[in-house]
Amino acid sequence: MSKKQEYRDDYPEKTLYLPGPTEVRDDVIKAMCEPMFGHRMDRMTDLYTTIVEDTKEFLGTDNDVIILTASGTEFWESTTLNLVEDNMLVPTSGAFSERQANVAERLGKDVDRIEYEWGKAAKPDDIRDALETGDYDAVGAVMNETSTGVRNPIEEIGDVVAEYPDTYFIVDAISCLGGDFIDIEEHGIDAIFTSTQKAFAMPPGLAVCAVSDAAYERELESESASWYGGFQRCLDYYDRKGQTHSTPAIPIMLAYRKQMKHMLDEGHGARDERHQEMAEYTREWAREHFGVFPEEGYESQTVTCVENTRNINVAETVEAVSEEYDMVFSSGYGDIGEETFRIGHMGEHTVESIKELTDAIEDVADL
Repeated sequence: MSKKQEYRDDYPEKTLYLPGPTEVRDDVIKAMCEPMFGHRMDRMTDLYTTIVEDTKEFLGTDNDVIILTASGTEFWESTTLNLVEDNMLVPTSGAFSERQANVAERLGKDVDRIEYEWGKAAKPDDIRDALETGDYDAVGAVMNETSTGVRNPIEEIGDVVAEYPDTYFIVDAISCLGGDFIDIEEHGIDAIFTSTQKAFAMPPGLAVCAVSDAAYERELESESASWYGGFQRCLDYYDRKGQTHSTPAIPIMLAYRKQMKHMLDEGHGARDERHQEMAEYTREWAREHFGVFPEEGYESQTVTCVENTRNINVAETVEAVSEEYDMVFSSGYGDIGEETFRIGHMGEHTVESIKELTDAIEDVADL
């Protein structure tokens, strides 16, 4: 049983290169320190409508956007409850796609998996084969498999799902949206969601979901729709009041407002290009010194999963870099914990800041 470990005031500051949370700008942190105000005041309407509409502008979507006080896990649950009456198809190729399937099963849905070896990507033709032989309310897919560094071909999968108009497409983009461009409407995505502490480079505590008109209409027919994350409840309240239906984390929304202005200033295309450059540098470094775990051609743009071909002690290396350089990256996930390690290159990082980390790893691991 855990015992109390008193929180102190003297922790060293560490630069985060995790798959999330990631680094946050100083002015975004400071934005959370405004005086408190009521969540039913006009000031809240100004704040919430600003962040919702700015998010739509940044993502380049006319779909409705919901921003809730929650982790991205909330939208795993609510999109399943809102869009899946009975049957769901989920390609699984890592810890988080498997968890998406597990969440649906815990909610009482029948889930068919298309199972891939960890490190492999989901294939659109396999999705088509399953849809031709099965009757599914929705396909749920992870865009960026954080545990393996795989970027699934969501665009092509979405194009396949669009051939089946009675099947909805749910995309978990938690560890990449905002750092990896996707045209939501072009590829028929009915619900796509993320968490603010990843590529949005904001403090943890908010979840964001873009919802198609078709998904909204589908939820109206559902007998098992989510209460907290129900599309109708959230979007109708926004249309009437310009606010959230339940008490929000106002300080984090103030941080969101500040950071989204930075993201709009940079532009979605430029932000995508910067993330591409970081990913290319990190993969090139990994191939020079170790290996790259994901299937070639399906590597993540925000998280590189490095294959530990040198058999270094990953846990000790992570700890040494943290102690000697005040930089934190991540061990591998689950069963591949010592076979891999992960570098998050998302949010406000640049190639130059990522190079500082790889230089530190080279020094500590004596590469």
